Parts: sequence; C-alpha cells; structure tokens
Amino acid sequence: MAPVSAQAAAWLTVSLLPGVGPATLCQLARAFHSPFSLAARIGDDPSVSPRLRAIFADRAELDRAEKRAGAELARLEAQGYGLLCHQDPDYPDGLRSIDDFPVLLYYRGGLDALARPLVALVGSRKATSYGLAVGHRLAADLAAAGVTVVSGVAAGIDAAAHRGALSAGGLTIGVLGCGLDVTYPRHHDDLYRRIAGQGLLVSEYPCATRPDGFRFPARNRIISGLVRAVVVVEATLKSGSLITAHLALDQGREVFAVPGRVDSAASAGTHALLRQGALLVRSADDILADLELHAAVVPPASRPDAQPALAADERLVLDALDAYGTDIDTLARQTGLDGGRIFEVLLQLELKGLVRQEPGQIYARADSMA
Repeated sequence: MAPVSAQAAAWLTVSLLPGVGPATLCQLARAFHSPFSLAARIGDDPSVSPRLRAIFADRAELDRAEKRAGAELARLEAQGYGLLCHQDPDYPDGLRSIDDFPVLLYYRGGLDALARPLVALVGSRKATSYGLAVGHRLAADLAAAGVTVVSGVAAGIDAAAHRGALSAGGLTIGVLGCGLDVTYPRHHDDLYRRIAGQGLLVSEYPCATRPDGFRFPARNRIISGLVRAVVVVEATLKSGSLITAHLALDQGREVFAVPGRVDSAASAGTHALLRQGALLVRSADDILADLELHAAVVPPASRPDAQPALAADERLVLDALDAYGTDIDTLARQTGLDGGRIFEVLLQLELKGLVRQEPGQIYARADSMA
C-alpha cells in the first residue's frame, strides 16, 4: 500500500470530529479545498453552522480527533489497507467529478483495478436463477474483454457479478457500505478475500463501521460514480438497484438493463428502466459496443472459464436448458431423448460443473455457480 498522504491524514482528522459525516466532509472540502489550518479559517465563515464552528474552536475536540486519526492510520497499516483523499493522484477521476464525492476512500487490494474501463453490474439480493446466471455470464465476458466489473458485494446479483469476473481471471471492485474489516453479509468472507486478492475493495467508512441500512443507498452513488455505465441485471420495482440507475443518469453515466420474462416481478424494475430509455442488454457485446470497447474482446477459447469438451447428447441437453430451470419431462420433449438417458446426461453435466439441480428435480445451467 502507498503511504497515506498528509492531506488524506488531515481530512481523516476532520472526518472524526463529532457531527462531521461524509456529506458534511464533502461540503467542507468544496468550500475550503485544503484541510490545513481549517480550524482557523472556518471560525468567521457565516456559511458554516454555529455548532460546527464551535466544534472547530474546541481544542480538546481537535486533539481527540487527531488521536483517533492516529489510531485509525495505525489500524490501516496493520491490516494492510490504504487510504486516499480526493486530492491524491490515485483517487478515481470518475468519483472526483460527482457532486457528493467521498472525500476519503479506504481501500484493500490493488489500485490497478481502477486503471481499466469500469462497468457496474447491480441487481436484486433475492435474485432468480436466471438473474444469477446472466449476471455471472455478463461479468465474466466483460472481465475477459478487459473491463473491471464493479458491484456492491451484496447477496444475489452483486455476488454473481464479482464471481463471474473472478472466474474469467479479470478484475473486480467491491464497494462496501461498512468498514473494510467488517464482512457483510457474513458468509462472504471468502468472496471478500478473493476480490481483495484479484481486485479492490473500497469504502468511504473507517474500520469497524457497521453495515447500517442507511449506508447502502449512500454507497450506491460511489458505485455509479466510479464507472462509465451501470447495468441493472434484475430488479423489482422497489429494488435499491433502481436508485443506482437513477444516480448514474444524474451523474451522466450510461444505464443498461437486462430484460426478463414479461410476467416476472423480479424483472419489473428492469423493464421499467427499458421503457424509460435504458439500453437493452442481450450480451456483453451490447455493452462493449455501446461503450466502444468491442475491439478489446478476448476470443472465447482463451478464456479461463471455457467449457470442457462435451459429447453430442451432453451438448443437446445443455442447449435445451436455460437459467430459469427445466424439468426432465420438458427436456425429453425438447431433445427426443428418453428420461433415463436425460438423467444420465444431467448427472455428467453436473459433475462437469455445467448444470445444477434445484428443488423439485428442476435443472438449470450453472453459469452462476463459479
């Protein structure tokens, strides 16, 4: 990790004063530009609230914030985490351009993930098998084309997107609504480690910050601010992913949406976005072409997740499956094979990691299970 700059350390001290959250910190950064001698300059400024002016005039409060900042920097160093402020050269240009930019950005992993074109994939936490499979495949194909995939490390579509990028040997960035040392959801311990080892985790919150609900809508502006485009893979009409999409529009980013079944409530939000003018996504090629990144596409044969060789019956059954799930009787009608042979083929495809069984003897493609 690069050493923390003097400016980042000073803004960290300001952020740890009582009553100074990310929004107030951004307002101070916009108004005063430099954190140095801020206490002296803020006292006579009528645009600052009397309460905040009183805090900056309190030497004891400033001393306590400096001590807390020193302890936080020591914790970051011990954990191998880094810290950027908006004035550092490594701070992402995309974030610097948004109105409510995070002044501080804590990170874990390699900053080289920021150097590639960035695209966000977001969607429902309670995703369907279709949404998980599409999210995984889109992320894998984008990562194989040299795009860094950004998402929020939540359950559902976020996790499928990160895993898809990782499976293709690509880079991915996870934006957290908690401290870097807090795993949420808890079962994502291994995913956190994989992202940090093969990409980057970022947060605007100091270590030990809990994943309170209000932090996630705030986190969404960072997801959209980092990227050139936001792809909503699957979302209901009340999904938080629609917040990310609208933030992206406000920030001048492209918004893409993946269609689902017309009768699926799980895709009602993405269908609403499409009616509002979002760009339709059928494959990663749609995204790459619209962003003029199509020349970077890697030939499928060279990708780490290329499928193993398949026998004729295996190919026939796999082509008949989709991400929604299909029963054996339907597969028999579609392929012309008898039920016993289909069961044998499905078992072989499961062993090859290409098919998964769902409750009720329903079978689906396993693209989302990397």
